[in-house]
Amino acid sequence: MPGFVDKPEPVQVPGLVHLHTGKVRELYRNEAGDLVMVASDRTSAYDWVLPTDIPDKGRVLTRLSLWWFEQLADLVPNHVVSTEVPEGAPADWAGRTMVCKSLEMLPVECVARGYLTGSGLLEYNEHRTVCGLALPEGLVDGSELPAPIFTPATKAAVGDHDENVSYEEVARQVGAETAAQLRQTTLAVYGRARDVARERGLILADTKFEFGHDGQGDLVIADEVLTPDSSRYWPADRWEPGHAQPSFDKQFIRDWLTSDASGWDRSGSTPPPQLPPEVVEQSRARYVEAYERLTGTPWS
Repeated sequence: MPGFVDKPEPVQVPGLVHLHTGKVRELYRNEAGDLVMVASDRTSAYDWVLPTDIPDKGRVLTRLSLWWFEQLADLVPNHVVSTEVPEGAPADWAGRTMVCKSLEMLPVECVARGYLTGSGLLEYNEHRTVCGLALPEGLVDGSELPAPIFTPATKAAVGDHDENVSYEEVARQVGAETAAQLRQTTLAVYGRARDVARERGLILADTKFEFGHDGQGDLVIADEVLTPDSSRYWPADRWEPGHAQPSFDKQFIRDWLTSDASGWDRSGSTPPPQLPPEVVEQSRARYVEAYERLTGTPWS
């Protein structure tokens, strides 16, 4: 049964109540009712949370999310209140902590796709659709779509797959007005981010967002945003439709796990092995390069 190879015990901090251990993040609630999100260096692949950390990963994800929240502030409000480390928390929380508004989260992964790959490609090859949306003939792995599309999914628990759903199913779950707002906001944010990435020599192939409502009923973007964990970034100068593209996401780790070198049987019940040092270092380098190319700021 996929899940954690070694599930960590959450750190206990005075004044914080631990709520949830996710694939990457630990979630707490403080005495003011805000959520405290701490991004670890954990990584996951094939529905397993792997036993090997990627150094600095949590800080890269946090800092990049904060940078993107600033770029998107005129399009949609975000949930960040501060980045102050709670009193009594470990020193290691510095740079990986976000104190956030508590929202009424919507049960939808809001996915935007500008290019065909991943689960979208699998559905296209079988039905010429993605999430029920008809697409033209002749597209291949890595093809740019005629226009970006909104392809929502259900949220899955740790160890389970997200499942693509139709727009009509989203409307049934959250109501027609909220569904329309989710689609419009998702595509607007994707469009902004795609253009920013393109200026920096990157293709944003697809990405996923999470949204919730605040106390006033306004739509707010939450969790992480436009990181290599939630998005597929490709180097624009190496884009060549017709096969899998070189990527800044976890594909490097996935490729090693399914190679003969790992000795792991993905279809079996044995958990994945430890990642070798060279895979860890090259994975860290990809996260750092994505941060530096997007923000124009050296990692330190």
